[in-house]
Amino acid sequence: MFTKRVVRSVMLAMLLLLFLIALAGGQLPQGRGDGRGGGGGGGNNRPEVLPFEDHSGFHAIFDGKTLNGWDGDPTFWRVENGAIVGESTPEKQVKVNTFAVWRGGQPKDFELKVEFRINSTNSGIQYRSVELLDVGKWVLKGYQADIDFQNQFTGQLYEERGRGFLAMRGQVSHLQQGEKPKVIASLQTADELKGIIKVNDWNQFHIIARGNLLVHILNGRLISEAIDDDVQNRAMGGLLGFQMHVGAPMKVEFRNIWLKNL
Repeated sequence: MFTKRVVRSVMLAMLLLLFLIALAGGQLPQGRGDGRGGGGGGGNNRPEVLPFEDHSGFHAIFDGKTLNGWDGDPTFWRVENGAIVGESTPEKQVKVNTFAVWRGGQPKDFELKVEFRINSTNSGIQYRSVELLDVGKWVLKGYQADIDFQNQFTGQLYEERGRGFLAMRGQVSHLQQGEKPKVIASLQTADELKGIIKVNDWNQFHIIARGNLLVHILNGRLISEAIDDDVQNRAMGGLLGFQMHVGAPMKVEFRNIWLKNL
């Protein structure tokens, strides 16, 4: 049996899901002109689409020119053409997953908007993370909005060096201590949502972390979501970062990075 706390969390997630579908341009039922109970049809108060480019309440955390405020292995990270670039080569290979870490704070509840482009291998946007200095410099553990060139995992919620797969692309999941993630709703199939991802082009990622609710929106579509009630293992705040993954030579770029604390 679900506890009242779980039921409340699920209801909150469903309400947010409906809101985000509307936000992404989904169709809402047309109101009846003779609304029930004698009420009106709703007039012009239906939700409006909020463009990704809207930055009301956000502030830029990358100046487009330098790595001021960011910390990463200079062997791999640089700024080029208005983007933070991570690049490996056959001569300079990534031996351990490494990150460019934002040193401007450790956001708790927030929204993050960023554009990315990748040409090989795997990357991700790290949030509510901690450093593992015993493993190596620029190594993070925590939630990750996953990115990979083959788009097998892009959009999912993964926990780097932690619980692993928390919500696959197309899933709304519920996490509880000592149990596998439970899928409580589906958005679309992973393959259907794969079609919205642009290959070798810029994509728009919008991450919302509010309490124990974690939401990933990609190119205007809700792509994964999780309710994390695993009190022992969840994180309620921490570092932001961008990942370079071990593997074949790769280049990943991040630009237009905006943060809003909630």
